[in-house]
Amino acid sequence: MIKEILRQTDEIDAEIEKLRIRREPENSRRTDMRIAQLGERRNYLLSQARNLSPEDKVFLARLGARPHIDDFIDALFTDFFEQKGDHLYGDDQSIFGGIARFHGRPVTVLGHRKGRTMKENISRNFGMPKPEGYRKALRMMEQADKFGRPIITFVDTPGAYPGVDAEEHGQGEAIARNLAAMSRLRVPVITVVTGEGNSGGALAISVANRILMLENAVYSILSPEGFASILWKDSSRHAEAAALMKMTAADLKEAGVADEIVAEPAGGAQVNPLLVYAALDEAIEKNLKELEELSSRVLIEERQKKFRAM
Repeated sequence: MIKEILRQTDEIDAEIEKLRIRREPENSRRTDMRIAQLGERRNYLLSQARNLSPEDKVFLARLGARPHIDDFIDALFTDFFEQKGDHLYGDDQSIFGGIARFHGRPVTVLGHRKGRTMKENISRNFGMPKPEGYRKALRMMEQADKFGRPIITFVDTPGAYPGVDAEEHGQGEAIARNLAAMSRLRVPVITVVTGEGNSGGALAISVANRILMLENAVYSILSPEGFASILWKDSSRHAEAAALMKMTAADLKEAGVADEIVAEPAGGAQVNPLLVYAALDEAIEKNLKELEELSSRVLIEERQKKFRAM
């Protein structure tokens, strides 16, 4: 359903843009009326994009037009300073982060980084980190722990990169080391799942005290296609798999995995990102204030208890 709705709204947006470009003084009233009619039609279509199926939410979570980590950093943080490389092998572009200020307080912010164009996606490996990426993230988190900075991570990945070179460089070890290290961090850790969060590739930067999820984000052990291929030997049953996996924000909130759901406008975060930024800013600030009241010992105990319960 959502694919058809977005296809129609894209066509309407294109038609509105053409009318605005061709608008002339002598027929401006008629053009404005037509634009208003198209706008009403667009709003009606988007209003139907509620009560979406898990398959629809997976589609939205993967949509390239959704806000990426660069957008969230620009909208929510100030004085951002990027940190590069793992100081061992290289600088994995699929992990992006550094030091910034959130409401005046110094924090470390990092997450998966997808691209908008094919060139960007290739350079960022479509948001699939290699071991160097996870070691880069670990370096930033350990530095944050040393200097007492809260950590905010953004998850949006199909999973860890499954290539031969990643295995040769120690993919499993890098993920395992991150899980162990994050469970012992003495500072507040908040994870925001903004798109898709699959497998250990997502978990390696999301061992957090609080997990926030955008309304149409998904978070699971693997993709629905992978689940269907393993269970039924038929990846075409991915819609059925998505429903069984309970991977949506609402399902995970009910299961106690997600702590809070951040609302999106009808049709997805890309329809009006400013609304999402405002809601997410409020959610992060509220949760961070609560966590800052806790001692390091309690932060560690609660984090470990949360993930053992999963």
